[in-house]
Amino acid sequence: MPSTHRAVGPLRILLVLLFAGLVVAQVAILPVTLADLADEEPDLAYLQWPALVFSIVELVCVQVVIVCTWRLLGMVKAGRIFSEAAFAWVDAIVSTMSAAWLLLLAAFVSVTAVVDGPGLPVLLFGVVLAGGALVLLMVVMRVLLRQATTLRTDMDAVI
Repeated sequence: MPSTHRAVGPLRILLVLLFAGLVVAQVAILPVTLADLADEEPDLAYLQWPALVFSIVELVCVQVVIVCTWRLLGMVKAGRIFSEAAFAWVDAIVSTMSAAWLLLLAAFVSVTAVVDGPGLPVLLFGVVLAGGALVLLMVVMRVLLRQATTLRTDMDAVI
């Protein structure tokens, strides 16, 4: 596992940078951008606050996944990833990603009903498909972790 340990440090640095970027987006970029869009498109100005709340909640979901991933990386580094304690973090990731996906699906339905033209709905449809694939991938990864943990427990019992 030495190559795994070498990857944990750089991955943690990237997670910190991503987390910081999301905070900047939530605090400084999104409010200003959506206010500008409301000024440019007065007929859609009523969507400014719902879009801001939706965006911030979605980014908070990403931040929760980052924190859970950070904790799982700590378990990898300590050699404890194949333990029952890891499932709390993986379950939090799956639950958070599922909630974010449901919100995204609701946004897709809402935007499709409001916006003229296919551009944004098609883009959101692609993001909904990708998000659904990611959620299902995490479910599969959880099952694989369960199998590996069971095998590890069985091996420890034999040894």
